[in-house]
Amino acid sequence: MDIKPFWLAHRGRVTIALDAMGGDGGVAVTVKGAVAAARELDLSVILVGVEDEITRELSRLDTRKVDIRIRHAPEVVEMRESPAVALRKKKDSSIRVGVDLVKEGEAEAIVSAGNTGAVMATALVILGPLAGVERPAIAAQLPTLAGYVILVDAGANVDSKPRHLVQFAIMGTVYARRVLGKSDPRVGLLSIGEEETKGNELTREAFRSLEDEPGVDFIGNVEGVDVFNGKADVVVCDGFTGNVALKIGESAAEMMLTLFKEQLNRGLFGKVGLLLLRSSLERFHRRIDYTEYGGAPLLGVSGVVVIGHGRSTAKAIKNGVRVAADCVKNRVIESIREGVAHS
Repeated sequence: MDIKPFWLAHRGRVTIALDAMGGDGGVAVTVKGAVAAARELDLSVILVGVEDEITRELSRLDTRKVDIRIRHAPEVVEMRESPAVALRKKKDSSIRVGVDLVKEGEAEAIVSAGNTGAVMATALVILGPLAGVERPAIAAQLPTLAGYVILVDAGANVDSKPRHLVQFAIMGTVYARRVLGKSDPRVGLLSIGEEETKGNELTREAFRSLEDEPGVDFIGNVEGVDVFNGKADVVVCDGFTGNVALKIGESAAEMMLTLFKEQLNRGLFGKVGLLLLRSSLERFHRRIDYTEYGGAPLLGVSGVVVIGHGRSTAKAIKNGVRVAADCVKNRVIESIREGVAHS
């Protein structure tokens, strides 16, 4: 089924295009997450992908009073597929069609848990970078002892230059201000020591540039131990370092929760303790669970693009849609454009 024109279908709701074919869980997971998002968040969701498969999954769910529509896209970009090849040869893929919907104004954002490289490449080519932005970056939201931190770049750029890290800091500042409500976000540069002389050539030069950047409240270098203690609201690094830090953090959180449950399950007293601590454990799990954060926006392109985890559950998909809607409502793209222009 084709979607209605944006001006007719929108009806005051934010409209999000969702790549129904992306993620390890397949169509069943993305469709379930889409229905939950449309119902709980009062959004309009366009499911992009193979129509027959989407329709079959929708028939298994209660879709009454939810604004869910389908845009057929017969091709799928596989997880291990080359982003460049997919962009060039699969012009009817769910990723490409979803990004086209944003370009054409029929959707206000695109969410995908599919091939990250393909999503980034397609967004950059079809939507284009914001004026003045040299490298878009992924901004991941992580829990800390003091609330949340924005880690940027979390994987879009393996190799970066000092001026790119300055732009990451500006974009991260805007995102933290607009979405997290931080009036004056503190920005730290991830390095191997607090002193400005520590680190490699990239971090040392970026340090000097960030000191002179008027739009950034730069607090200096932060170490790996500072990422989760709340010392900074925004942590800046190149995408290689950021992705490694992100994956280590996710793994450590899962390990801690698993070990905690294993210890409590040993013996009668442990099991009693587990029952008594159930509500506390559930709150702890929600705080560290990546599915609660849904996805990470690709900052610096001319449209809202949210990249989800390949292992996304239906809850993660729903929250990824929420992240996209928050970016739209808080005018993140417009604010980044202004921030970069004034830097």
